[in-house]
Amino acid sequence: MVDLSPVQEFYKDKTVFITGASGFMGKVLLEKLLYSCHSLKEVIIICRPKRGKAPESRLEEMFKLPIFQRIRDERPEMLKKVTIYQGDVTYDLLGLSGDSLKHVVDNTNIVFHMAATLKLEGNLRDAIDMNLLGTQRALNVAKQMKQLEAFVHLSTAFCNCDQEVMYEKVYEFPHKPEDLMRLAEWMDVKTLDAITPDLLKPHPNTYTYSKRLAEILVRDHYETMPVIIARPSIVSPAAYEPLGGWVDNLNGPTGLMIGCGKGVIRSVLVNQENKAEVIPVDYAINGLIVIPYEFNKQAKRPVNVPVYNITNADHRKMTMGTVVEMSKRINKQVPFNAGLWYPDPCVTTNKFYHNFNVMMFHWLPAYLLDFLLLILGQKRFMLRVQEKISTGLGVLQFFTLNAWTFRSDNFASLWTNLNEQDKEIFNMNMNVKESEEEYMFVGALGARRYILKEKDEDLDKARFHMKIQKAVDIVCKTLIVGFFFYYLMKWTGVLALF
Repeated sequence: MVDLSPVQEFYKDKTVFITGASGFMGKVLLEKLLYSCHSLKEVIIICRPKRGKAPESRLEEMFKLPIFQRIRDERPEMLKKVTIYQGDVTYDLLGLSGDSLKHVVDNTNIVFHMAATLKLEGNLRDAIDMNLLGTQRALNVAKQMKQLEAFVHLSTAFCNCDQEVMYEKVYEFPHKPEDLMRLAEWMDVKTLDAITPDLLKPHPNTYTYSKRLAEILVRDHYETMPVIIARPSIVSPAAYEPLGGWVDNLNGPTGLMIGCGKGVIRSVLVNQENKAEVIPVDYAINGLIVIPYEFNKQAKRPVNVPVYNITNADHRKMTMGTVVEMSKRINKQVPFNAGLWYPDPCVTTNKFYHNFNVMMFHWLPAYLLDFLLLILGQKRFMLRVQEKISTGLGVLQFFTLNAWTFRSDNFASLWTNLNEQDKEIFNMNMNVKESEEEYMFVGALGARRYILKEKDEDLDKARFHMKIQKAVDIVCKTLIVGFFFYYLMKWTGVLALF
């Protein structure tokens, strides 16, 4: 008989329902539940067909990913506990019907609602449909669940960005979620896009705005449902499990690291005095798993909806300047293969200087390369890539130029309330012996392995290539500066004096 920890005991014979299981955090949650909560009864996930592949095929492909290796090796029988249904949060009742809907509402004990559009630059109609109406649809299904013990709604720590200090509570907002859902239903996209900038204030994008309204929607169900709100900050690669450095997307710091490391991003707007707000994905997921256990073990239900700011401990937060310096050091140890240019981006808060750099070192090379490709009869792509980079950097500026202060007492208490056995299994320890630089080193290796698919044995070759790039970079800069002063002296007549 396996000796179960208190959290494992809570999940014993439980059925868990997950929306957004195919996303970055969703995959890690699914893997961790199967691996560490191995006495659970079933995990039900919904998935859309994609590129002609049925949900079942997508699940098979997902199980082949490196993060599921330890389950394949140690607990392969757990993969049979996953049930997948075709579903979509943009459809009523999540696209479930008949037997599939009946199975979900009859058996589910815990819901993790993670499905969302993360496009910061996305239009308001899509953000409302996915993040607000999607949450409403998930709640409508959860209302029918006969044995529901917890509905954990995944939000974002940045959804109350107008607050100087962001506490673990739901903040009021002049707009009602129901009004916005009705507005998006009857108003055409063109008109909605026209009024979006005024609607969003003080929010910088449709993502944080729609997530804030979704929190209010969830809060309003607290009287009748066991709803809980979890707010991760920027989720970064895994620190320890299922694989150190695991990441599968270019969002946030990973995209910046790869863009700068490949020499594609030459200038970024960052206030180096501000603290970096990131949380490793395994810490965030361990917190999510412990939340329903913590909620249900309490003798008395909290008066207000429980909210958890899933953020790094203050003493572990580094300034952006420190992160930049560490990144440069690590990039020399763990360079990426065959970058466009030597990775030495300009980091500034001066928008004029940044825009000048972008024009000179982003757009000008993109036009030149596409022109060369046109002459050679090849497919042009650099301008398209640069458009994406420009859009991505534009929306990130709000987060890299502003300072953030979070209070995360509820999240910290999850760790302190666990017994030693659960602390071993669900690690959220903010006092580990590994340094932040060691974590970033692992993250850089993860970006190479899991996103760029670059082999570790190519590292020596990549380091040699970087040395060549550095020499070329110095020569080119020297020539450019030399020509500039030569023509300046010639134009001013100083050259004639020699």
